[in-house]
Amino acid sequence: MAIARINLFRIELRKRQYPCNRVPVGLTKKGINMIDGKTVLVTGGTGSFGNAFVQYVLENCTPEKIIIYSRDEYKQFVMRNKFIELGRSVGADYDSLLRFFIGDVRDGERLKRALGGGVDYIVHAAALKQVPACEYNPIEAIRTNVDGAMNVINAALDCGVEKVVALSTDKAVNPVNLYGGTKLVSDKLFVAANAYRGVSGTTFAVVRYGNVAGSRGSVIPFFHKLISEGANELPITDMQMTRFWISLDQGIQLVIKALAEAQGGETFISKIPSFRITDLATAMAPDLKQVEIGIREGEKLHECMVPAADSMTTYEYEGNFIIYPHMEWCDLDTIDKGDGKKVQPGFIYDSGTNTEWLSVEQLRRLISAMDIHY
Repeated sequence: MAIARINLFRIELRKRQYPCNRVPVGLTKKGINMIDGKTVLVTGGTGSFGNAFVQYVLENCTPEKIIIYSRDEYKQFVMRNKFIELGRSVGADYDSLLRFFIGDVRDGERLKRALGGGVDYIVHAAALKQVPACEYNPIEAIRTNVDGAMNVINAALDCGVEKVVALSTDKAVNPVNLYGGTKLVSDKLFVAANAYRGVSGTTFAVVRYGNVAGSRGSVIPFFHKLISEGANELPITDMQMTRFWISLDQGIQLVIKALAEAQGGETFISKIPSFRITDLATAMAPDLKQVEIGIREGEKLHECMVPAADSMTTYEYEGNFIIYPHMEWCDLDTIDKGDGKKVQPGFIYDSGTNTEWLSVEQLRRLISAMDIHY
């Protein structure tokens, strides 16, 4: 009965999360099963991604253990209790598979201690992500996003971790704010780290996507809060603004795909639909006036995942793109690119020029299925 309940939940979740009747492609059973019997450490593990990733792994795989590495003891307390209750609801002892490790990615020695028991995979999700906070606290952003990345790389190499997948962002492409700049450096560090793996054999790769739909601090909870408070209008920074739509579940699928397929230095990017911010506002409040207030500092009109400069080493697959490394140590001809097709020179994957778009009605259905948090 418990297994039946989980399967029904997964089916319903996929119906809600994937617009246009499209589910993730290319995620093989091998990709999911590769976590079986393995130990995974998630940095920043108490965040939105960490919570969803841990739940996905617990419900779909049989890991040896999952280490949640983060610096907030209260969030760890809340997360542990959540999974104790979730496990009980399906007749599983999830708590026995979880380890909660207090630590900061700024602390390289603490990271090595967390990895000392034998970790197979690292998913690096820890970062300072709020653009205004990073602008006002640049040194702190660098210490976490750049120095922290270096610490993860060094600890993984020293401790013989098999694979590391680092989460990136569209803001690392042609960055216009400090957050994007730090993530660009972080991406470069993880790609270049493959040149140092030597006998340890550690493989490093990057996964890139934009703001997760409905995540804290994003536009959907912002609009939702204004509407619930009785606002008479919705502020739009620019009427031409577009964004990609990706759910947490899609982000997780891409990370697992990278864990399964990465050979070293790749950047994985999902094919996902775009939407117009004005259409989102219409879907959420069709009767409210939309007022243009001007683009904010550090904000982009469109999200870009593949810049033209990377088109020479970008290959297209059924459900994703992969940017292969363009480094002295990497010979593209020797990399197994499967059924990938090289994109045209100058190709750009941008939310404003995307070929797939969500309609107002599709947005309305997706938003209605969300559990929105401020």
